[in-house]
Amino acid sequence: MSGVKNWYLEEKNKRTLASLEKNGFKTLYMATKREAADEVLKLIPKGVLVGVGGSMTVRELGLVEALIRRGNEVAQHWQAGLSEEERMVARRRQLTSDVFLTSSNAITERGQLVNIDGAGNRVAAMIFGPKKVIVVAGANKIVKDLNEALERVRKVAAPMDARRLNLKTPCAVSGVCTDCDAPDRICRVTTIMDRKPLKTDITVVLVGEELGY
Repeated sequence: MSGVKNWYLEEKNKRTLASLEKNGFKTLYMATKREAADEVLKLIPKGVLVGVGGSMTVRELGLVEALIRRGNEVAQHWQAGLSEEERMVARRRQLTSDVFLTSSNAITERGQLVNIDGAGNRVAAMIFGPKKVIVVAGANKIVKDLNEALERVRKVAAPMDARRLNLKTPCAVSGVCTDCDAPDRICRVTTIMDRKPLKTDITVVLVGEELGY
């Protein structure tokens, strides 16, 4: 059964990669998390400013620590001990970074990147501003189409993220999206990249393992 399952997942990955390339994105496929982390570091020059969006995937790969160890300056608003003013400065620096590193909430087999944000800084930086954008995503983020993508974000990614952040939203309690009006709601900005934005260099690194939410 494992052989058949691996075959099925590999074919799904191939379809998605082909669609992404057709839509103008550069793509790379790495079978394991370790390979993915090593390859992403090769894509980022030493000494440049790297903006890191809110992403469990990036942090699961240990990329923030690896970049800091080798001397890159990293703008990340998740850094512990920052004041709210300092977090805003980090968010704005991400928009003009040399490389912006993030993930995607969902990727369709048609080659679309689908994301939902609270503040909007992550999706803004993915679209325009940084000289280069690198999107790293596990195979668990791949869905059939736009409808499945939006359902995945609202019913899978958002409740877990709200729970992680200890937000006062219905989904953080029940795990179920209710399209709430809570002040802490993080589903506020939805973006769909049908094609690579004209002026932005984007590389999508697809990983053959589960990563992030």
